[in-house]
Amino acid sequence: MAVTLVNPSGLPEVDVYRQVSVATGSKLIHVAGQVSWDADGKTIGDGDLTTQVEQCYLNVGTALAGVGASFADVVKLTVHVVDWAPERMPELLEGIARASVKLGTTPMAPVSLFGIAALDVPEHLVEVEATAVLD
Repeated sequence: MAVTLVNPSGLPEVDVYRQVSVATGSKLIHVAGQVSWDADGKTIGDGDLTTQVEQCYLNVGTALAGVGASFADVVKLTVHVVDWAPERMPELLEGIARASVKLGTTPMAPVSLFGIAALDVPEHLVEVEATAVLD
């Protein structure tokens, strides 16, 4: 495995991600920000943050699989949420949990979460991008 996830001593342990990833592979993969489109470009979960988060993570999983990778190879995730507020965290976490069940794994790579004003179209509430490494 090209990625080791670590919670170094002296940093808080967070249930939904690890603080550091160490990559030793030689093939770097950058997945474009994935929104809640299906394969035909139709938005899934209009107005529903949880459903959109789920679809974004599933789309990241599809993109990774398309190049022979999986969430086990991810070294960094970045999540952008329109009109983010901390009280929306349960919706975000539920979307990740639902995607995790379908993916058969729980994404635990380091993650950055940014609140933003808008995405590409008004119906998109979230976008998830990933960086992965393969041996």
